[in-house]
Amino acid sequence: MKNIKSITITYLSKVTFASLNGADKEVDNINPIKKLTLANGTELPYVSSQALRRSLRDKLIEMGWAESQVQEASAKKGAPKTQLKPAEYIEDDLFGYMDASPAKEEKGKGTSVVRTSPVRVEALVALTDYKGDMDYATNYMAKGLKNDKGEELQPNIFETEIHSGIYRGTIMIELDRIGSGQGFENMTEITAAEKCKRVLAFLDAFRNLWSSGRQTRFLADISPKFIAAAAMTTKNPVFLEAVQVDSIGQVNVEALKSVASDYDRFIAGHIFAAQEAVFGKTDDVTSLKTGFETIESWVKQHFGQ
Repeated sequence: MKNIKSITITYLSKVTFASLNGADKEVDNINPIKKLTLANGTELPYVSSQALRRSLRDKLIEMGWAESQVQEASAKKGAPKTQLKPAEYIEDDLFGYMDASPAKEEKGKGTSVVRTSPVRVEALVALTDYKGDMDYATNYMAKGLKNDKGEELQPNIFETEIHSGIYRGTIMIELDRIGSGQGFENMTEITAAEKCKRVLAFLDAFRNLWSSGRQTRFLADISPKFIAAAAMTTKNPVFLEAVQVDSIGQVNVEALKSVASDYDRFIAGHIFAAQEAVFGKTDDVTSLKTGFETIESWVKQHFGQ
């Protein structure tokens, strides 16, 4: 496993009643969800990769890792930056950063400090389309109150788009870039033990993935309930488009086995795992616990731990 360069995990989450990721409002009293439109006009709800990355960062901080505090950008009107210290902060190491500095002279060129994230994240996209379902709600906080003119305040009526279905996402971890390379030019590369610790922490955060947006009224669990994972000698999210479910919501494992066969030259190991309470298990699918333990063993072997 020391020669592997990446680990890719395509996963499924199931939600029964959710409004996972808000979009721009077109009507004041309607709260929409993010959707993408296919060529045939079908609309698929999704959770953006930005939202997922923010959730993973928050989970790592919740788990006790030091936060790379946000500070003002180096350039006027530039995007705020973190501490830009990947050796010190797991966030800066795993999720990368970019900060552009203006030129010191009028006709000079500016400089930039960049670390491309070694953790790649695909949006969490529903496998079933949006049917137009709405949650009707009324805010009665103003009931019985009057304004300065003595007029009774009226309840605020609003609607929120909701969706039920199975969502599919993918992450890929570039193991050979953890704790080293870009961003570490002027600092000491972290130890193999620390690299291993950071990747294992990320896997724990991913395993407990939870988005805080719209959870007060629409509590949903988007953590993985099925995973198709591979330890790759190249960098290729081989299962990204291949995890499919049938009409009764069960995973097509035979199709995944064909993918593993097609790329067997580049796959050092693979595993399919499911939480049986959500997705049924076959002889080729292990428990979710065993699946993550197997992935962790790949990481430990890669870093010699």
